[in-house]
Amino acid sequence: MGAPGDPPEGTPEGGPAGGEDEYRSVVFDESFVRAARLQEFSAQERMADHAPAVRRRPPLRRGLSRQVLILVLLIAVAFGTAIYMGVRHPYQSSALRQPVEPLRMTVIPLAPAGRVPGHPDAEYLYAHSPAAQYRAGAEGIPLPASRRTEHFSDSQVVSALTTAKDYIVRSSLDPDVLAGHQVRAVRVLLDTDQLDQFDQSFAHPAADGRHAPTGWLVRFDPAEARLADARIRVQGSLQAAETDSSTLEVTADHTFVYALRSAVPTASSEVSLFTVRRELHFRFDRDDLRMHTAQLVVSYVQAGPLSCAEDSTNRLHPLLAGQTAKAGGPAGTDPYATGSATALCGSLATSAQPKV
Repeated sequence: MGAPGDPPEGTPEGGPAGGEDEYRSVVFDESFVRAARLQEFSAQERMADHAPAVRRRPPLRRGLSRQVLILVLLIAVAFGTAIYMGVRHPYQSSALRQPVEPLRMTVIPLAPAGRVPGHPDAEYLYAHSPAAQYRAGAEGIPLPASRRTEHFSDSQVVSALTTAKDYIVRSSLDPDVLAGHQVRAVRVLLDTDQLDQFDQSFAHPAADGRHAPTGWLVRFDPAEARLADARIRVQGSLQAAETDSSTLEVTADHTFVYALRSAVPTASSEVSLFTVRRELHFRFDRDDLRMHTAQLVVSYVQAGPLSCAEDSTNRLHPLLAGQTAKAGGPAGTDPYATGSATALCGSLATSAQPKV
């Protein structure tokens, strides 16, 4: 006997047992019906003569949803903006930037009139010298109150001043630089167009006003002198000004006072003071501001006590406590020879020395 749902004649041959319809699991929901390409006419429509039982429906227009259209539009706007900024961005000026000037440098040794005063205590020397009120280290290089210029914002002016200060700190206060152990800390702050001149200065030093390492940084001969006090005294100023619509300039004028003692163990253990005045002129274009680099265009250095007979091009050879300047001076300079800077030497005033 068949199941309650089976036909009276039984299950057709080949059909599913127990009346299970293989299409029973298919649900014809409203979306399925609407998507059908064939549609059955109504009874009234089928009363017409020769009317077909079904008609073909026009295909549905499956357009993009509103969210997708908005997303595509936003992507197009963002892409267009990126292209525009890439073309008009003020920092993309490398192709139009002016040539970078080579550094022009002057290093003037200052010779003492007599013996260099010394004392066992560096603090005593500082207290009895013109550097008594100087600050120690980077605190002696404060940033001035900065204001925007016509073509540069506050942040850009601060960036120029900060880069100039970083260069001064690394080239005048870093113990490794002062001892001649490294120069990279200074090199990385220079505009890439000045790196060849910088490297040439250290590979082949020359007193030509272009290639003296002591024009780029302060360093002593480690075989002769070493720091007796790491707290180097500093005083000076920084000033920023706009020279044209694409250039900022920073002028730095600082005096550094180092407490030194002999690096030779058998020599006197007394400490003496060594003074370096550095006037540096930095130039910044928009690429430099973005890369945190600087163009050093002028370096004017006065340092002493030094002997004019010693070559101060590569390293400074300080006169230490109790020493006097050697007789003689720089070799004669031919003023008619082009490309050769005139040698200079000055006298260190007595008032610049500590009173001991």
